Amino acid sequence: MTKRTYAIEFTRRADEDLDGLPRKDQGRILAAITDLAEDPTPHGCDKIIGGDNAYRIRVGMYRVVYIVQRKKLLIVVIRVGHRKDVYRGL
Repeated sequence: MTKRTYAIEFTRRADEDLDGLPRKDQGRILAAITDLAEDPTPHGCDKIIGGDNAYRIRVGMYRVVYIVQRKKLLIVVIRVGHRKDVYRGL
């Protein structure tokens, strides 16, 4: 069976969120996001209540909120931020 790889896109908001974080943390977060291309729902990810195919992963004290579009093999990162305020405005 062939392993399906997902494409990853960032919303403008997610790009801005990531740019505002310390450089040392950006590398860890980007590595975790890149890993989603192979497994969009890794062990430890949580489905977001009320979100259609919306999930979040933990990267230290940060959270990555994303949507999985299985038919398109696409992951859209919608928010990246500190755990205390990443969910505001979702």
